[in-house]
Amino acid sequence: MSIQRTVLVIGANGGIGRETCTALRRHGWRVRALVRTPPQTVGDGIDWQAGDAMNAEDVVRAARGVDVIVHAVNPPGYRGWERLVLPMLDNTMAAAKANRARIVLPGTIYNYGPDAFPVLSETSPQHPCSRKGEIRTEMEHRLRSASTDGVRSLVLRCGDFFGPNAGNNWFAQGLIQAGKPVHRIQYPGRYELGHAWAYLPDVGETLAQLLDRESELADIDSFHFGGHWLDGHAMLASIRRVTHEPAVRAGAFPWWLARLASPFNETMRELCKMRYLWREPVRLDDRKLRAFLGDDLYTPLDDAVRAALIGVGCLPKATDIKALPQSA
Repeated sequence: MSIQRTVLVIGANGGIGRETCTALRRHGWRVRALVRTPPQTVGDGIDWQAGDAMNAEDVVRAARGVDVIVHAVNPPGYRGWERLVLPMLDNTMAAAKANRARIVLPGTIYNYGPDAFPVLSETSPQHPCSRKGEIRTEMEHRLRSASTDGVRSLVLRCGDFFGPNAGNNWFAQGLIQAGKPVHRIQYPGRYELGHAWAYLPDVGETLAQLLDRESELADIDSFHFGGHWLDGHAMLASIRRVTHEPAVRAGAFPWWLARLASPFNETMRELCKMRYLWREPVRLDDRKLRAFLGDDLYTPLDDAVRAALIGVGCLPKATDIKALPQSA
């Protein structure tokens, strides 16, 4: 009889945290979630605990007895990112050390600069060209340093998130207008350039599969999640197919407007800093991940895009379609 293992997900109200909770529950884990505001409804099998990732006592209390801590917390809307991100990770590392737990960090491509493009492997040099990238690199440096205190870690590096519950993301806040039928997309780069997209339910499932085999991982390990690598034409074609609207127009993201708003809006300011990632193709090499878990990792593109559009209210849910009156 196998012993049920326990995971703490910090930031479980976010897109990746939520999907990771769901996937780990599906894989038989006992899931504990630390969030500022637990959901009102219960019965999902998750042990929801109220607390703040910036409060070391809250994190240590929530992590008591866990085997793994998924550090999926980020300040909403990038607010206070430079001030908050590293202290939150330090609190997680302290809790992991106290419990001899492995830390899982959803990674990004911000760590890399143009010298590593266009294909990124787990061993590519990390020379970030933005402050956000420097902080991300420092996060991973701290995790490696913590290994001397027995803290094991796993980084799963992904491209831009999208999905039915993605939170802040380019798909729902840049390409389309949430809550409305799609008549035009606003692509942030040149349509002929490839871009890495990570469908969040696939990310959660991949993390669950990796943690099912946690004993086979290195003490400091990392994998690149390839996801969907496609150009703007392919993304537009998928949106047209799933909306059954071949007339959806190809537009451009208004960077000029983002620049005007950036002095007054922190989210717009951070988006402008990341524009370089849309100026050339950047692809994640997932050969190591596929060698470890197999090739059946990613939801077909149209199914993923459909779920994402339903999630942000651009398409009706299947139940809504059934409820519509039938024509005579």
